[in-house]
Amino acid sequence: MKYLHTMVRVTDIEASLHFWCELMGLEEATRKDYPEGKFTLIFLVAPEDAESFAAGRAPALELTYNWDSDETYTGGRNFGHLAYEVDDIYGHCQRLQDGGVTINRPPRDGRMAFVRSPDGISVELLQKGEAQSPQEPWASMGNTGEW
Repeated sequence: MKYLHTMVRVTDIEASLHFWCELMGLEEATRKDYPEGKFTLIFLVAPEDAESFAAGRAPALELTYNWDSDETYTGGRNFGHLAYEVDDIYGHCQRLQDGGVTINRPPRDGRMAFVRSPDGISVELLQKGEAQSPQEPWASMGNTGEW
C-alpha cells in the first residue's frame, strides 16, 4: 500500500492557487480539464517532491474544481487538517499573514501554527527539526477563529 494524495474541493482556482502556491510554497505539478465531467484536477507538490511525484513516488495535494457547482463546501468532523513541514515557521507565517491569511493558531512555541485555505481547509505548519525560540509578535498572539 502507498499513500497517493489528498483531495480537497475548491470554489475559486485562482484564490486557491494563490494560497497553496504563492503563499504556502507548493508547486503545480499537473492540471487537467475534464469537459465531459465539467471539472478540473490540479495536483500540487512540495518543491522537493516534484521529481519524485513525476516518477510516481511522492504524494500530492489534489485540488478539484467543479465548473458548474454552486455547492458550499464545509468540513466534516472526519477530516482534521493537512500538515506541512517548513524550514522557518516564523518566516512562513509572516509571508502568509502579509498575503492576507489569518494565522488561526500562531507559532507561540516556535514549532506549530494553523491557518485555513480560502475554502476553509485547516493547514498545520510544523517547524522542521527542533522548535525555534519563542519570538514576538508570535509568542503573545492569541488564537483566532477555528483551526
